[in-house]
Amino acid sequence: MDTIIKKPTTPDALLTNRLQKFFRWEMFLIILVALVFVMNSYLSPYFLDPWNLSDATFNFTEKALIALPMAMLIIAKEIDISVAAIISLSSTLMGLVAQLGAPIYLVVLMGILVGAACGLVNGVLVTQFKIPSIVVTIGTMSLFRGISYILLGDQVIREYPEGFDFFGQGYVYWVFSFELVLFVVFALGFYWLLHRTTFGRYTFAIGNNPTASYYSGIKVDKHRLILFTLVGLMSGVAAVLLTSRLGSTRPSIAMGWELSIITMVVLGGVSILGGSGTIGGVVLAVILMGLVTFGMGLLNIPGIVMTIIVGLMLISVVSLPVLISLYKGKKAKVL
Repeated sequence: MDTIIKKPTTPDALLTNRLQKFFRWEMFLIILVALVFVMNSYLSPYFLDPWNLSDATFNFTEKALIALPMAMLIIAKEIDISVAAIISLSSTLMGLVAQLGAPIYLVVLMGILVGAACGLVNGVLVTQFKIPSIVVTIGTMSLFRGISYILLGDQVIREYPEGFDFFGQGYVYWVFSFELVLFVVFALGFYWLLHRTTFGRYTFAIGNNPTASYYSGIKVDKHRLILFTLVGLMSGVAAVLLTSRLGSTRPSIAMGWELSIITMVVLGGVSILGGSGTIGGVVLAVILMGLVTFGMGLLNIPGIVMTIIVGLMLISVVSLPVLISLYKGKKAKVL
C-alpha cells in the first residue's frame, strides 16, 4: 500500500495563507476607496460637505441597481449589453402613459414591467434559440432604442404626475436619498440571493460548468431565463429613478451606460469568464467609481475624459488576471 506523505505546515505557509486571505480583491478595493476618498478631500474643499457627498450618490445608484443582477448574470457565463436601451424603452413608454393622464403607480408599474419584458425577450432568445447572449443583446440594444426613436422621434416628454419627482430626487432622511436607500435594500437582497440561497449556488455551478450542472439536475435554461428577466426588471427600476431625477423622457436617455455598468461588475472582482465573484466586491466597485467620477466632476474634468478613464479601468481589470496567470506560468517553467 502506498503511503501518503503530507507536506508539513510551516509557519511560512501559514503566513502565506493569511496574507492571501487578507489581500483578497475586496480588501484591495477597500484600500482604493480609502485612497480616493482622502485624495478627493485633499484636492477639493467641497468634497467633505455631507450634501455634496449625498449628491455624489446620484452618479452611481441607478447604474449600481443594474450592476447587482448583472453580476449574477456574468457569474452564470452570460452578459446583457442592452440594459441602457431597456432604460430608454421603459422611460419612453412611461412617458407616453403619463401623457394619457395615468396615475403615478401606473407610470411606475409600466416602467418596471417593460424592463422585465425586455429582459424576458433576451432570455428567451438565448435559452430557446441557443444564440450567444452577446449577439442577442447587441441586436436588442439596437431594437429597443430604435423603438424609442420611432415612438418619440425628437420629442421630449416632461409631463409627469405630481409627486413623481420623489423617486429620483427625494430624500428619506437628512442626506439619505430615496435612491441610495433603495440601492442598499437591493444590495442586501442580492447578497442574500447569491451567497445564501440554493439559487446562488446554482448560479456559481452554471458559471463553472454549464454541462455538468445540467446533468446534475439543475434547470440551466430556466435559471438563465430568470437572471435575464431580473436584469431587465432592475433596468426598469433604474428607468423610473432616472426619468424621475431628470424630469423628462427622450430616446437618447442613458446612452453608453452599459460600459459603466459592466465596468462596475468586473472591477468588483466578477470574472468575465463566469464562475466567480461577490456582491460585496461589486458594491465596493460602485462606491469607488462613484467617488472617482464625482471627484473629477468637482475638479471640472470634461466628461469625455471620464469616459476614457472608465474604459481604461475596464481594460485594466479584465487584463489583470490574464497577466497574473501568464506571470505564474512563466515562473512555474523557470522553477
